[in-house]
Amino acid sequence: MCRLNPKVDFAFKKLFGSEENKDILIAFINSIIDENEQIKDIELKNPYNIADYRKGKMTILDIKAVDDKDVWYDIEMQISQQDFFDKRALYYWSKVYSSQIESGEDYEKLRKTISINILDFNYLKEEDFHSEFKIYNTKTMKEFSNMFEMHFIELNKFNKDYKELKTGLDRWIAFLSRAYELDKDNIPEELAEDKDVKKAIEKLDIMYLSKEEREIYENDLKALMDYRAQIKAAERSGRIEGIKEGDLQARISIARNFLDVLDDETIAIKVGLSIDEIKGLRNK
Repeated sequence: MCRLNPKVDFAFKKLFGSEENKDILIAFINSIIDENEQIKDIELKNPYNIADYRKGKMTILDIKAVDDKDVWYDIEMQISQQDFFDKRALYYWSKVYSSQIESGEDYEKLRKTISINILDFNYLKEEDFHSEFKIYNTKTMKEFSNMFEMHFIELNKFNKDYKELKTGLDRWIAFLSRAYELDKDNIPEELAEDKDVKKAIEKLDIMYLSKEEREIYENDLKALMDYRAQIKAAERSGRIEGIKEGDLQARISIARNFLDVLDDETIAIKVGLSIDEIKGLRNK
């Protein structure tokens, strides 16, 4: 089976956000965007770099890139449930969009920006695992501008068997959701027929992590497992109060795991607590 979990944001960033894997990123993006807007090349604006992570320059493990048509992308894997994620998603889309020009420059230079949010929890009141949002006139349904596009992919809503996989996106989500059960020497034919998904499985299986990278990854993975275990325990109590309290305690527990390896801002972003709350944990 794959040695790393691609849903852990650190592994996701290294797999999809490295220069040597740009073809994998291109294929993944093409499985999401409209078939009439497929891309052939892409430039990573914040490629994976452990030195930048160590220096605090990668507080958010997202992937920023520009394609061959000058369309900008912001892609993020989010494993811990956060309140007000819609506001967070809009905020980070706006940062990528506005950062394209300096103050006083012509607005004409602004380019279409696509946000892709991959969530390992349910957030939207939609049945489909993939939701796409654009800006329309609510009366005429005519598009106001094509500059805004936002995608949400909710992994927990994906429940297709391998034989039910029909699209490229189906295959990519099956990979992200079930990498733990995949073996590069025995890939299901429904996935193996897609050369890019097959390559991603093979890359993930042999991906090398340095001692420092392994420590960060293991902390991320332990935090994910602790979070899920405590949420399940709270849910089993059958009380709404228990679920809410369990969620808070899970976040605090996760934050404590990161205190020795990450800065306050990064921890706050990862677990959904405020920076003041993180500082309070350090003081204790």
